[in-house]
Amino acid sequence: MKNKIIYSISLALCLAVFSSCGGPKETPKQESTKPVRKTILIGRDELNQGIRLPGELKAFQEVDIYAKVNSYVREVLVDRGSKVKRDQELILLDAPELDAQYNEAKGKLRSKEALLGSSTSYYQRLLITSHTPGTVSANDLEQAQSKMLSDSSEVSAARSAFQAVSDLKAYLIVRAPFDGIISERNVHPGATAGPSGKGSDLPMLRLDQEGMLRLVVAVPEIHTGSLSADQLVKFQVKAFPNDSFQARIKRVSGRLDLRTRSEMVEMDVENKDGRLLPGMYAEVELGMKRNATAFVVPSTAVFTNTEGVFLIRVMKGIAEWVPVTKGNQSSGKVEVFGSLNDKDEILEQASDQIRNGDKL
Repeated sequence: MKNKIIYSISLALCLAVFSSCGGPKETPKQESTKPVRKTILIGRDELNQGIRLPGELKAFQEVDIYAKVNSYVREVLVDRGSKVKRDQELILLDAPELDAQYNEAKGKLRSKEALLGSSTSYYQRLLITSHTPGTVSANDLEQAQSKMLSDSSEVSAARSAFQAVSDLKAYLIVRAPFDGIISERNVHPGATAGPSGKGSDLPMLRLDQEGMLRLVVAVPEIHTGSLSADQLVKFQVKAFPNDSFQARIKRVSGRLDLRTRSEMVEMDVENKDGRLLPGMYAEVELGMKRNATAFVVPSTAVFTNTEGVFLIRVMKGIAEWVPVTKGNQSSGKVEVFGSLNDKDEILEQASDQIRNGDKL
């Protein structure tokens, strides 16, 4: 018991000595220092950028085929998917009323031609007889000549009327206006046919030229200044995800669509093998290049807030916000346009936490 008491007293003395010596000392706080701001000098450069835009493949030529005159379908010589050549017969039509007009015009022309032949013969006989003095009066000769000229005019009019009916009758044979493929058929023998809007809501046939296609792309306004004529572009379609196709820019609309603020650009696509189809969507890769050099800075040097887009210029150790507009972006760099000068010193890492007028 006595030994336990002595042990307790010794332990208490040791603790008292340790506490009097003091525990681990706290490290004094270091004074805060301002972070080092890295600056760079801006310069002009050409920044090439590849952007990907959605596009659509369209037939180079496409037409809805209607009947020129009111008629009946007698025979359809093609069907959906048929490949046709220019001037090939597609549909045969019947129009009994037009046949009657044709026969009537033909009969009138023959009648007028007969009258002209008679009056011409009479005038020529009088003219020969008039060479003998006193046999034919001048008045009779003039009347015969006038009758011949009148009959000639009526023949010309009858011939024009007959030609007009003949031209209409030729429309009863519907022909292909160009080489292509029939992509739509809406009529069968016995159906009535007529011009668009006159009882024909749907076309009889739809013809698409698939040997050459148009690739149409809407290019945003910001990139319109980077397009070049005859520029080569690449594109892909979902039907052939492992294949890449090429085309060249051929036509530029020259104006912006007021709804989308974009410019329509067309490229010609060779499609002799028929793999690509009109209506396919394409993912187009356009290479953008400025015609004139611009200021190019790291993307980190530009920041955006509710007030706009800025970079920070350093003037005698003072931060200055400079409003800018961004252009093309590529590989961590961006074009900027604003009130800038060559070799201006700017912050490489910009942030709106650095306020305009702060000392750096």
